[in-house]
Amino acid sequence: MTWLQNLFNFLALNLLRLFAFLPYSLTIYIGYGLGWLAAHIPNERAKVVKTNLRLCFPNLSEKEIDALAVEHWKLFGRSVIERSRVWLGTSNQILSFVELQSEIPLGDRKPRILVNPHFVGLEGGFMALSALGMKNGWPRGAGLYQKMKNPFFNQKMIEWRDRFGAKSIERQSRLRDLIRETKSGNFVVIAPDIDLGPRDSIFVPFFGIPTSTVTSVSRLAKLADAEVCLMTTTLNPSKNGYICRISSPLPDFPSDDVEQDTARLNRYIEDLVRERPAEYYWVHKRFKHRPAGEPSLYN
Repeated sequence: MTWLQNLFNFLALNLLRLFAFLPYSLTIYIGYGLGWLAAHIPNERAKVVKTNLRLCFPNLSEKEIDALAVEHWKLFGRSVIERSRVWLGTSNQILSFVELQSEIPLGDRKPRILVNPHFVGLEGGFMALSALGMKNGWPRGAGLYQKMKNPFFNQKMIEWRDRFGAKSIERQSRLRDLIRETKSGNFVVIAPDIDLGPRDSIFVPFFGIPTSTVTSVSRLAKLADAEVCLMTTTLNPSKNGYICRISSPLPDFPSDDVEQDTARLNRYIEDLVRERPAEYYWVHKRFKHRPAGEPSLYN
């Protein structure tokens, strides 16, 4: 099967290269089309999307759920195709469709953690921060990544994400690597709104549902004496690009209560999702793990 895997890697890589240099407006419409198809072809992830939406928006009718699911899939498809430009494009290409707005000075090397929720523009926001950082001599960004099953693309992903000076850190890496990056004044970007299982996680509410949530943001901020800011990348008003917003530091964060801090972050993210529900990553099984004795929500 090695030859088949190599063929897949070759074709996928060249397809990414093609999309990276097509006109941006064309990639958007291709993404919308692929997303629309994904929404209408029966598949496991389509079920996950609708289950998540029903759980988080119980007041919506089934017709409204269906419409929101289709809109999400279109934006998700768009984001997948856009990643070709994010991963392979020049810094100017990335900055042509991702605008960075920050309420904090980005060059002062103060220890900070940027909480980057899973919106469709997440990848573009991180790369725009890295590209601008390289141009302006800011501290580098350090982002966590989940190891891919495909070794070829796992290595490529690291190379692409780090090409503007950023540092990719495997999610299962030692905590001291993150502490070192944070204390040195580099931006540590963490997306905590994903169910990674029971390790270093607790159940706190998200849309009123007990949700397995990592505690790493609170613990790392405490250990590194770091400020915590929200970093949210969402569509701009004209929907022809994105705005990556970095907030001022969250007040009184972290506290001495890890559970309270983790629940508080979930509330912040929930408020952001309610503003832009179609842009959130509903394809994830956000409620995969359940408290002891509770059945799966995805059966």
